[in-house]
Amino acid sequence: MNKKSQNLVLLLLILIAVTLTYSNHFSNPFEFDDSHQIENNIYIRDLKNIPSFFKDASTSSSLDTHQTYRPITMATLAIDYHIGKGLNPFYFHLSTFFWFLVQLVILFFLFRKILFEVTQHKWSDYIALFTVALYGLHPALAETINYIYQRGDSLSTLFVVAAFYIYIAFPEKRNKYLYLIPALIGILAKEPAAMFAPILFFYVLLFETKNSLYDIFTKKGWSVILTVLRQTLPAFIVCGLAGILVIKMQSSAFETGGSSRLNYLITQPWVLFHYFFTFFIPTNLSADTDLPAFSNLFEERIYAGLLFVIALLTVAFKTSQKEETKPIAFGILWFFISLIPTSSLVPLAEVTNDHRMFFPFVGLALSVGWAIGIFIIKRESKIISNPRYKYGIIAAGLIILTAFSAGTVQRNKVWHSAESLWYDVTVKSPTNGRGLMNYGLTQMELAKYDVALDYYTRALVYAPYYSNLFINLAIVNNALNKLDEAQVYYRKAIQYSPKHHTVYYYYAKFLLEKGRIEEAKTNGEIALSLSKADLNTRHLLMKIYIRTNEQDKLAALIKETRTIVPNDAFINDLLLKAKSNQTVAQTGSQPIDNSEAIRNLINLSLDYYNQKQFEKCIAAAQKALELDPTNKLAYNNIGCAYKELKEWQKAIDAFNKALQIDPTFERARRNLELTNQLRSKQTN
Repeated sequence: MNKKSQNLVLLLLILIAVTLTYSNHFSNPFEFDDSHQIENNIYIRDLKNIPSFFKDASTSSSLDTHQTYRPITMATLAIDYHIGKGLNPFYFHLSTFFWFLVQLVILFFLFRKILFEVTQHKWSDYIALFTVALYGLHPALAETINYIYQRGDSLSTLFVVAAFYIYIAFPEKRNKYLYLIPALIGILAKEPAAMFAPILFFYVLLFETKNSLYDIFTKKGWSVILTVLRQTLPAFIVCGLAGILVIKMQSSAFETGGSSRLNYLITQPWVLFHYFFTFFIPTNLSADTDLPAFSNLFEERIYAGLLFVIALLTVAFKTSQKEETKPIAFGILWFFISLIPTSSLVPLAEVTNDHRMFFPFVGLALSVGWAIGIFIIKRESKIISNPRYKYGIIAAGLIILTAFSAGTVQRNKVWHSAESLWYDVTVKSPTNGRGLMNYGLTQMELAKYDVALDYYTRALVYAPYYSNLFINLAIVNNALNKLDEAQVYYRKAIQYSPKHHTVYYYYAKFLLEKGRIEEAKTNGEIALSLSKADLNTRHLLMKIYIRTNEQDKLAALIKETRTIVPNDAFINDLLLKAKSNQTVAQTGSQPIDNSEAIRNLINLSLDYYNQKQFEKCIAAAQKALELDPTNKLAYNNIGCAYKELKEWQKAIDAFNKALQIDPTFERARRNLELTNQLRSKQTN
């Protein structure tokens, strides 16, 4: 087998290893921003809306405060929705993972080219392969690969890597500027890809003009800079203009979420150290960290972080002096530059976030991989003369990769459900108010209201002005029949986030349930005015207009919604009922009048279930569905009863119907998984 074929076989083995490592992640649910970017975003539900993603950012999220201009990312989400025929996480994960594998392939050829600039050693290809494996199996990358909306990080990184490869591999084509096409696409996937230009600057400086970082500060420094700048100017122009476009296209209501610019900035050196340390010891990964921005200039971690930055930059300067060590310097610069958008003067909501490591770890992997490579190559004669060294090095490499793979498998398990993910957050980030709240939310979904209330109360200590927390406090108090307390919390949610549509949506839903229809309509219309992209708000308003018998408003809202989502199941159900000798107003007249009856029937079905009277459980839940055909709890109860009766398909159908009504219904999702497992065991 020749060297080229051997490399391809080894690369294929790496891709297989990465695929096996991630094989337990494809069913992991939507989390975090997925709720408003994907699940509740009306615009991803039809391919004809794809041009709207490029027009502006207004269709990118159901939350106007989160509307960022990432049209490539949004277009891929719409395609996944179309392929999966709905909100099926499998197809979204499959898409993300496919492009991740493509990135790893290009990354090997990129690393190989970079190493070829400084050595033609027979082992350099193996080092490039090991470096790709080190990157591809790294547990920190699981935080990005599992987080569906944050595929923006992986897509933008893919296109930056592709742009570099085209630039390096085809120098004769540079005058056609083909390498700028993937760079531009990357920026339209997520804005950090604009760092392609400054990273390219240092590549040209180190490898093509054969300078070191020290040369910038000599007498010929300006001449060196201008020479490199002339060669990389097209990249700066394209990346600069694209970056400006992305900023201009953001919603005027977009909020970065941070507060003090100074506090955020002085925290970042420590954050950079955290990222660097995590590359070597990825044992404390958290989906939602609780590190606050430093406010005290005498905070020791500020100076520890600064010392780290100075030390690592010193290494970059030193290694830039010799040709053989320049890949180490370049990787360090890649690491720092790629973090500029999230670690500089723009204060984001979280001062650190583990999914941000995806892009910078390309550079860090190159530095570490080549540092190991140099160490091994310098001992070539000893390794060749003594097979024990050779096998020892191979064994050490496999141990490292196996450990990384095991860590990634474990992180995939953590992301397996909202309950496991947020419990892990409460352990790793115990002072994170959002983490405590979200774990409480998983308990509320399981009807463990006392546990949920306890976590919400603990969350209040760390997030006293968090509107989502007050919404959930209102919901749990409503479930505990503490209506006065629920109302107080809804109003506090509105007080703290008067421009967020979600606070008005949930309050309107509460008011509708209590029969306060005019108030519900007022709040529902405010919610819609704040977010045209939220499908749940539209459905709620349709129910309200049915109650108020406002046929013109209902018809207009249905028409507008169908122009965006032609085959919306909720609207189709309304129209089907209207055709079956009911007016649209009549189709919705029951839930308000019968809300108490529905609740009683659901409770009755639960009582029957607990008494193991499964047929009666099903009958009571079906009566509830006669009053409210979109009651997810009724379908879940039916599924549980059929599961106990071992009528697997009927149980699966019921759970799927519950998930069609509410794709975030974690209880039904877990029950569906358990039913599939039980059926599989019985079949085997």
